Amino acid sequence: MPRPKLLAACTAIVVPALALSGCGVLGIGKAPADLQIYTARHYDLEGAFGQFTEETGISVEFITGDDAELLERLKAEGSDTPADVFMTVDAGNLWNAARQDVLAPTSSAALDEAVPEDLRDPEGQWYGLAMRARTLTYNPDNVDPAEFDAEESYAGLADPKWNGRLCMRDATSSYTQSLVASLIDLHGRDRALEIVEGWMANDVDIMSNDVLLLEAIDAGACDVGINNHYYLARTLEENPDLSVDLYWASQEGAGTHVNISGAGIVADSDNAAQAQQLIEWLATTGQNAFVDANHEFPVNPAAEPEPVIAEFGEFERMPLNAEAYGDLNAEAIDVLAEAGYK
Repeated sequence: MPRPKLLAACTAIVVPALALSGCGVLGIGKAPADLQIYTARHYDLEGAFGQFTEETGISVEFITGDDAELLERLKAEGSDTPADVFMTVDAGNLWNAARQDVLAPTSSAALDEAVPEDLRDPEGQWYGLAMRARTLTYNPDNVDPAEFDAEESYAGLADPKWNGRLCMRDATSSYTQSLVASLIDLHGRDRALEIVEGWMANDVDIMSNDVLLLEAIDAGACDVGINNHYYLARTLEENPDLSVDLYWASQEGAGTHVNISGAGIVADSDNAAQAQQLIEWLATTGQNAFVDANHEFPVNPAAEPEPVIAEFGEFERMPLNAEAYGDLNAEAIDVLAEAGYK
């Protein structure tokens, strides 16, 4: 049995059997959960973790926070950390956590079979569990999709024909930074800078979140944006009459940019076996329980996408380079700043 663990501050949800409860300090007034998870992913975790507990009898407790803050907390706690699993959003964050030695190498035939090679660490320090595509969205009343560059769709938005017609996310968004990092990896820094400068020359309207961006496209305030696919799926569920369609970017070129949420076993976990069992379950039996509620794509090719995103159709994705997303993040931020992208 794992030793009892104590969190200095707990904002978690305990999943004992099927019941969800509020959380005080672990080990005081209640038995500690079997697994403690630090997670920057906060989408509908209760359902998936509750199902895992129901099927295995292993209780789970998690706290949510920003990727960088949780990573610093893990490093500060060191061998005294109560965490067993670190879960992040963005492949660059996973790569960075592995580089800073807070994750344990793991050998798992089940995970190697379930998770494509480019969506996992070669040493098993982390595994992608949910995939999102960041692609073009548009108002079909104002745009013929034949106008898009099918080979270089992101770069194609620098064409002057899109002047005054674009809306995109802000420079502080990890979505924007990872997209630009992937463009640097694909084209080199100079070409990536040209692309971002082209967006800016087209008087792009920069917005603080993807939902506002979709609302602007629907209202005709702009014609084209770049969105995570699941924001469109969520919005269509609420408003099936939304005047926004999705275009799979670069299908005749490098493919559509994707990113992942994923997890690894904390190096100082005292319950690594059950932590590995959880990650394996999330990638296999529990894959749909983990991704469907947020309309994300399964990483496991054996799992089917949920119906709303299945309607978007199949697409070829850009191979994911987690090292580039992480190592080139600072350069991506510099490119955005040099181009005047706010």
